Amino acid sequence: MSKVFVIDVARCSGCHNCQLACKDEHVGNDWTPYAKPQPKIGQFWIRVQENLCGSIPKVKINYRPLLCNHCRNASCISACPLDAIYRREDGIVIINPDTCTGCRACESACPYEVIYFNEELSIAQKCTGCAHLLDNGAKTTRCADVCPTGALKFGDEEDLKDDIAGAVVLKPEEGLKPRVYYRNIPGKFIAGTVYDPKEKEIIEGAKCHLTAGPRVWDVLTDDFGDFWFKDLPVGTYELTISAPGFQQKCFSGLRTDKDLNLGDIPLER
Repeated sequence: MSKVFVIDVARCSGCHNCQLACKDEHVGNDWTPYAKPQPKIGQFWIRVQENLCGSIPKVKINYRPLLCNHCRNASCISACPLDAIYRREDGIVIINPDTCTGCRACESACPYEVIYFNEELSIAQKCTGCAHLLDNGAKTTRCADVCPTGALKFGDEEDLKDDIAGAVVLKPEEGLKPRVYYRNIPGKFIAGTVYDPKEKEIIEGAKCHLTAGPRVWDVLTDDFGDFWFKDLPVGTYELTISAPGFQQKCFSGLRTDKDLNLGDIPLER
């Protein structure tokens, strides 16, 4: 039965427990033939990436654990000239530390940048899916076991099918068919604050009308004059802001390649 990871970004608090547990399991421990010891510094076989979106005061943050994707079409396996990298029956991809010669071809071939080079041992290293534990009766990995919010799950693909439904993989265009699935990765946002420059007060209940081709979104400014359009796909948008007694304000060509904070927006009477 194939093993998979499912990561719910909405539930990840950025506690780094997974990262620390991986270090605890692999630094100073020789789990040959699964892996040689992980160095104390320079390698994170699971790494929590902090994503800061927007600009002050319209800021959102999310955390995304990154690790080997144990791909079904793993580019590292095909790149290795000595067959030192193999896929187990459960789908976990292993770099054999006794066979690896440190040519670094796998490191270059991995588009996820999750293969590391151990300078001291002259071998490539990465997440092993805690295969040494699984083969000795463990049901899960150390990183999944210590996750306090349930954001990180590991198990049989069939058992996690409900969690996988609607999830996405990173860089699907590479065609590698990863076994690490992500849920609730936030889309882009457009936000701002609407105010009356004459009275120097915010405008509550202003209608904010956003369009992108045939798609339409409508929100009203809140008690603080703020509006948020969340989870938007990357694209080009047109925004119209209106309120009774005020001139309409229009924005065109708003690109969501990154999150947009439009700042304080005055409406003239």
